Parts: sequence; C-alpha cells; structure tokens
Amino acid sequence: MAIELDIQKNFKGFSLDVRLKGQDGPIGILGASGSGKSMTLRSIAGIETPDSGRIIINGKTVFDSEAKINLKPQERRVGYLFQNYALFPTMTVEKNIACGYRGEKSELSQKVADYIKRYHLEGLEKHLPSQLSGGQQQRVALARMMIGEPEVILLDEPFSALDGYLKDILQRDMQNFLKDYKGDMIMVTHSRDEAYKFCGQLTLLNNGKDILTGETRDIFENPQYLEAARLTGCKNFSAVQKMGSHEVYALDWELMLRSEQEVTEDITHVGIRGHWMRPATKAGENTMEVQVEEYIENTFEHQYLFRNKGAAESGTLWWMCQKKNFQETAKDNIPKYLYFPPEHVMLLKK
Repeated sequence: MAIELDIQKNFKGFSLDVRLKGQDGPIGILGASGSGKSMTLRSIAGIETPDSGRIIINGKTVFDSEAKINLKPQERRVGYLFQNYALFPTMTVEKNIACGYRGEKSELSQKVADYIKRYHLEGLEKHLPSQLSGGQQQRVALARMMIGEPEVILLDEPFSALDGYLKDILQRDMQNFLKDYKGDMIMVTHSRDEAYKFCGQLTLLNNGKDILTGETRDIFENPQYLEAARLTGCKNFSAVQKMGSHEVYALDWELMLRSEQEVTEDITHVGIRGHWMRPATKAGENTMEVQVEEYIENTFEHQYLFRNKGAAESGTLWWMCQKKNFQETAKDNIPKYLYFPPEHVMLLKK
C-alpha cells in the first residue's frame, strides 16, 4: 500500500502523534474510544488539518506542513465511509450516489445507473435514506464513495452502530466488496475482532500515539507491550521477576512460568489469553491449582474468574472454554488445575 504519514496535532487538550507506513493489503487502526483513530483518518482525507507533518498517498504528497502543501479533500482521490454513513436525508438514493461523482457531467446519469446496478439497488432509486434498511444504506454509502474512483478508501468504524445478525451480514457484504476492490483500504475500529477479520496489517493507537505496527496475526500472537496486549483483548497480566533465560516468576499469581520466548532485561510483565489455558489433572510445570471465585455462562462458552489456590495473595485471572452443549453448566466444567502452554505465555514490556 502506498501511503505514508507522520503527523502531529493538538486539539482541546488532546495530542495526536502518529506514524504509519502502509504495506500491501488492508490496514487497520485499532484503539480505544478517544485514542485518535478517527482524527487520523480525517487527517488523511483532508477533513482535519494536522499542525505539522506529512501525508503521502501513492507517491503524491497531499499534506506537508514545511512545504505548505495541503490538498483539498476532493483532490486527494480518497473515499470516506463514515460511521453512520452520512447519507443526505432529503436526497434520494440516486442523488446521494451522484454526490460522489467527480467526472464529466455528460456521463453522470449513466455512471449512477451503473453503480445502482453494481450495488444491487435497483428499484430503490427514488427512495430516501429513511426508507432503506441498514444494509441498503450501507450499499448506498459504498456506491457514493466508489463512484468517485478513489485510490484509497477510509472506513471509520463502519459497524459500530450495529449488533447481532445485521452486523454479521453487513461484515460479510463488506468482505465481498473488498475482494473486488483494487485500491487500498484503511479501517479504524475499536473492535479487535473486526481488525483481525478485515486487516492484514495493524497499527495500535493509545492516547494519540502509535505504539505498535505490524502484521495483524503477529501482533495478536506477540503484542510485545503491555498496552498492546490489552488492546488486542488479553485480560490476564502479572508483573514478573526474571528467573532464567526462558523462566519468570509471576508475582501477582505466585507462579513460576516457562515461555518459549527469551526473557530479556526489559521484560516487566507476563500475559496469557483466557482461551489458551487448558485443563490439567495434576500439578506440574506451568500448572496452577485453581480456586474459582466466580463463573459466567454465555451462549457458547463458559467464563471463569479464578486465582491460585495455593497462594493467599494471588491475583485473579480469566479462563474461557467452549461449551460442549447447552445442557452443560459452568459449575460442571470447573477444572482442578489449569495449564499455561509455554508457546502462549507472552513476555511483555511496559
């Protein structure tokens, strides 16, 4: 992907300082609410102006504070899909789509007709957004964005207002759309599942700063930093004391652990995802005797909050396991021991 940015902006007590260099394939920007995700996207689109820095899209500088370059949004060849789709409520489907067109006026009617057909909106041309389903609104917003033939598309939390079955359907539709799109894409989201599903490359934002960039699967497998592990969904952490080249003592869990990773001097914490621990029948290496404090039964999995039974001051951990059937209760599935596989013991820097 041919996009580079290095931008800084101060805004009402918030400081944004983000560096990103895109590779081939979709890029995700993952962060909590208020971390600067949307501001970064709006800066790329030209809706926000950074205080300093530079943005390059496909070799073309669209913003450079030192060179006094700041192209208008319509000059950047960027498509933007807003969180709520931002359709004009008093305009029909065909007029909303026409708003995105940047070509010859003589071709406008035919182009709009082509995109109505491409996005399966036939028969809805004269409908207002309020008369459309959520999926139809998304397709209108996509058609309006794509009729301008953007080189890069920016997706700003496109599923944040949805849940359940509709979200699953629209995510599938979006994946099918992206398979046919030949340009580049950046998606911002606070959902680790969406980031993992859509984006081959990931940048993590925390309080306005990029803390880690890399291949999405690599970041989930080895987040390297404590905050990166939190952002990718890990709930179990402990401060550590180094005991060997691959061994640490988890101070908060009062447990010796071996990891496949090498313990360097800058390692301060250990983490393990709740789904990776496995039940065990006896004590052993990387094994904790379990004292369950609380359990929750969800639709398809059980969740347990537990501590080290052999340590009075042990901190709590989460364990998640899939149900075998709907008759199985969480109480029926409590293990005596849990095993921490060394390949899933993550060594983290603060």
